[in-house]
Amino acid sequence: MEIVKHPHPALRFRSVPVTRIDADLRATVREMFGLMYAAKGIGLAANQVALPFRVFVMNLSGEDADPEQEHVFINPVIRGKKGGDVAEEGCLSMPQLYADVRRPEAVTIEAFDLDGQGFEMKLEELPARVVQHEVDHLDGILFTDKLTEPMNEENAALMAEFEGDYADRQASGGLPADEALKARLQELAAAGVVKAV
Repeated sequence: MEIVKHPHPALRFRSVPVTRIDADLRATVREMFGLMYAAKGIGLAANQVALPFRVFVMNLSGEDADPEQEHVFINPVIRGKKGGDVAEEGCLSMPQLYADVRRPEAVTIEAFDLDGQGFEMKLEELPARVVQHEVDHLDGILFTDKLTEPMNEENAALMAEFEGDYADRQASGGLPADEALKARLQELAAAGVVKAV
């Protein structure tokens, strides 16, 4: 398992609900946390590791030594958006790219945990921004989709670099063609069960 980079098709795939919480899902979530910490992130969605399922992890401390801050959100739904705020965001699938994004300042999120228990969290500021960013991922939306045209122009060179690196990796055989990647995503989504890699 690895964090996929733009323009991998998994990042544009609308994730499907998790239908079973089992040992494979728990192992996948544990590995997602490990990848997130290694990349110095605070949130990671399943489709960022090429799994088309509605689950993401978050630890605002960004530290594996702080497990009480770990949160797992299975089949999350955001409700009750309030206010508006602009703050800088980045993405582990687009390293070194940062930009100001406007989002609601406060949200309520409903989800299930790894024990299958439903929960609700009312969040503001950074926690609210992180869960919105990650739920966007599950819907195939990138934070760059929310930028103005001038901001996207500023980042055009870096986006082109991501696309060039991705194409080089495919050309060298280090990554399958997009058609094969999309077929694999469809296959996993149809199976409906998260399998440990």
